[in-house]
Amino acid sequence: MRLFLFVVFSSLLLQQVSLVLGDVGTAASYGPPYIPTACDGNRAGQFPPGNLFVAVNDALWDNGAACGRRYRIRCISGNNRPCKGGSIDVKVVDSCPKSPCPNTLLMSNDAFAAISHFPHAKINVEYTQ
Repeated sequence: MRLFLFVVFSSLLLQQVSLVLGDVGTAASYGPPYIPTACDGNRAGQFPPGNLFVAVNDALWDNGAACGRRYRIRCISGNNRPCKGGSIDVKVVDSCPKSPCPNTLLMSNDAFAAISHFPHAKINVEYTQ
């Protein structure tokens, strides 16, 4: 019975851990104009409420398969303690305009301000789809 409880408890714990851990990358903010985008061109309705959206690097872009994808992002570190704490949910609307992209994620000004104290910082983030 103890072995069975241990296995069940361990399984539940591992499931919880896998929900928390994500990929790690870098993020910075980018400002308007936000359109046209590589996903939906000039359509203004493509942006989610609160303007919580991102452009992603080539690896995440995946030849456009990333359009509309949702990520949960959490600031984990950076110079001068930029992180506000907590996480936000964002929508992919574009690919990084520079090649190679200097960051994993370029966040709209509003999205970046939700997790960082400093608007022009480069931060380290954890993100999960």
